[in-house]
Amino acid sequence: MNKKNIAQVLPATVKALTECDFGNLLAECQHDGEPMPSGRVLSEVVELVRSIVFPGYFGEPFKDNNTLEYRTGLNVAKVYDLLSEQIHAGICFEGCESKSERRKMAKAMALEFVEFLPELRRRLLMDVAATYDGDPAAKSYGEVISCYPAIKAIGNYRIAHKLIEIGIPLIPRIVSELAHSETGIDIHPGAQIGNYFTIDHGTGIVIGETCIIGDHVKLYQGVTLGAKSFPVDENGNPIKGIPRHPILEDNVIVYSNSTILGRVTIGKDAVIGANIWLMEDVAPGTQVVQRKKQKSEI
Repeated sequence: MNKKNIAQVLPATVKALTECDFGNLLAECQHDGEPMPSGRVLSEVVELVRSIVFPGYFGEPFKDNNTLEYRTGLNVAKVYDLLSEQIHAGICFEGCESKSERRKMAKAMALEFVEFLPELRRRLLMDVAATYDGDPAAKSYGEVISCYPAIKAIGNYRIAHKLIEIGIPLIPRIVSELAHSETGIDIHPGAQIGNYFTIDHGTGIVIGETCIIGDHVKLYQGVTLGAKSFPVDENGNPIKGIPRHPILEDNVIVYSNSTILGRVTIGKDAVIGANIWLMEDVAPGTQVVQRKKQKSEI
């Protein structure tokens, strides 16, 4: 049994922790004493954006539609304020020459995102339509918006992807991981996903950073669009930034638990059946399914 007390243990423990050499880890998150981006605040931003894009379905219910414009204005202004602060913290994560310049950049980036909100709604409404049209169990668009985890995951992805396009560091990954934790759907914000996209059921979906997905694509649960083992440089470090994930052209369907690895192209109108492992191109219009065993093989 440990006979030491807290007065004996605490000073030595604190000294050991603060004297540890973390290499560049600590330096990365400490610039001029500025805070890191907050997952809690970014979660609030996401909820606000959801309430703006789908008013009444997220956030407080509207009791009077006459106040819609006023309440939307309040929410948009709040998104701008909160996101400006978070972007500033994200810029600090990578370092910047002057604090005033960081503030200016953060406000400009947040404003660019705010301007994107009507387009975000347009794209998400197409994703809602794709989900409703592709699922006979869906009784209404409202049910899809309220109940389907795919809409939340795709929404977070489209938010995070825009943030990457704007050039914001770190925050897009936090936003995408919020959806990953909430839904079990893992979409890297760097992926490029077209219009009218849908995910059925969704749990276990993985979409890698350099994936390119066309329009009218549908994925089922457990699908992985991943990378093969990627090359390393002369020092043995992974080479980053190279295309390493699949391309899915328009109207592709991938059924449950299939895995597609590497920079391969699944051609337009192709159908990939369940439980398929693919590391090669698939021609347009092809159906890839498991081969049925003959009696002589059993």
